Amino acid sequence: MNPKDMSALPDVTQSTFPTQVLGSDKPVLVDFWAPWCGPCKMLSPVVEKVAAKLGGQISFVKLNTDENPSIAGQYGVSGIPCLILFKGGLAVDRIVGFVPERDIVSMLDKHLLAA
Repeated sequence: MNPKDMSALPDVTQSTFPTQVLGSDKPVLVDFWAPWCGPCKMLSPVVEKVAAKLGGQISFVKLNTDENPSIAGQYGVSGIPCLILFKGGLAVDRIVGFVPERDIVSMLDKHLLAA
């Protein structure tokens, strides 16, 4: 694994965001992060663990806010790490900052059960 990537999750960029996130037929959790962000590095393995459990129901991707500032701005991401759940092309929920695995699972379950 490349340390620059620091995650097994696929990257999404400004050019792939409309297709991979907004056009997805299943919910997508986007991990907004930056290479210099310590809490982002701590959250990444937690998100990967959740992805391993729920990857069949939800897509998991990450977006580098330094390389894609316009998308971060478009969705009002002012603090990172920021996890935003997209469903049907809309941002339906978010978590800002480092949180334990159960908080992420709880947010996702709430939306999976509502599906």
